[in-house]
Amino acid sequence: MIPKGKFRCSNIKCCVQVQWATLRMERGAKEKNQHLYKPYSNGIIAKEPVSLEQEIQEMKRGGAEPEFEMSDIFYFCRRGVESIVDDEVTKRFTAEELESWNLLTRSNYNFHHISTRLTALWGVGVLIRYGFLLPLRVTLAFTGVGLLVVLTSIVGLLPNGRMKNYLSDQVHLMCYRICVRALTAIITYHDSENKPKNGGICVANHTSPIDVIILASDGCYAMVGQVHGGLMGVIQRAMVKACPHIWFERSEVRDRHLVAKRLSDHVADTSKLPILIFPEGTCINNTSVMMFKKGSFEISCTVYPVAIKYDPRFGDAFWNSSKFGMVNYLLHMMSSWAIVCSVWYLPPMSRMAGEDAVQFANRVKAAIARKGGLADLLWDGGLKRGKVKEVFKEEQQKLYSKVLVGSSEDRSRS
Repeated sequence: MIPKGKFRCSNIKCCVQVQWATLRMERGAKEKNQHLYKPYSNGIIAKEPVSLEQEIQEMKRGGAEPEFEMSDIFYFCRRGVESIVDDEVTKRFTAEELESWNLLTRSNYNFHHISTRLTALWGVGVLIRYGFLLPLRVTLAFTGVGLLVVLTSIVGLLPNGRMKNYLSDQVHLMCYRICVRALTAIITYHDSENKPKNGGICVANHTSPIDVIILASDGCYAMVGQVHGGLMGVIQRAMVKACPHIWFERSEVRDRHLVAKRLSDHVADTSKLPILIFPEGTCINNTSVMMFKKGSFEISCTVYPVAIKYDPRFGDAFWNSSKFGMVNYLLHMMSSWAIVCSVWYLPPMSRMAGEDAVQFANRVKAAIARKGGLADLLWDGGLKRGKVKEVFKEEQQKLYSKVLVGSSEDRSRS
């Protein structure tokens, strides 16, 4: 607004123009100095990147006595409401929403009819995807899986040696590449000179079960997993005959020492393939990387990080296991236009002196998130199905008590 008495004009249009020019000058000055006060925006609520301890200390600074007050309860209530409104964890377990419609799903379900031409185009796409692409992809998938079972069983009859290892590698690569064709996967591999080597562990972010064939179609790996029944069990038993994969019984999975010993014995033999592990333990929706389990990083060996990033414009690769079964998910994959993704092989990493397994896991996770353009989150992916651990609650309580106790100690010293 223009101060009274400092500008007079009988022409209203002139006054409006001057006011508009003044507002533009103020906005330009604010944008020019924007680097001096960049707010941290994490979705809906804009907030400064400060810790809980700093916020409490700032809140206590205005009071006369830095002790517990009933008003402190409202601070934690506000933090709780903000976490519910702008939850950065739960939204990582739902499909990423697109900015524009890709003729597969709608980004806004309130609009069911936009135009007749677009509806007709969508109908043509349905005929192409379900009438032509889906039958062809299903045929390729059964062909790839069938060849994998038959050929690995035949290779498993050969005596151990270089010939068996060579044939096993060729069979695995051929069958995985057929399965990749069944998804019409368009994969771009970067920095192949950093590909995992024998005697190491390959760790990658996890978006979908097809992450395995995405990586295995470019190199051979030793798989780690739990023994299954049915068709999956038949595939596992055939694969382990040709290559030393690591399968655990249900009762063995919870035995950390047994798991660590079998992994250590595997990587100690440089003639065996590198182990492929997804330390998150669950699928995340291609927007972030969540906490890595430390078990894979307690082993003294070289770790080869790999970042995988999917392009959701042609097909969403994220598997929401809480909502869709495996068959429904594979049908969704094979009826998409294509699966487009990029894979980056990062330089090998090892534990530094004085670095524990958790610190090493966080360092590897940060490198993967940075390379793949993903958000680096500290939360455990187990929150997808479980509750928050008591350890996290105790950490917040300790921070708050530290502020109060520290303040009391400071007053006693003074």
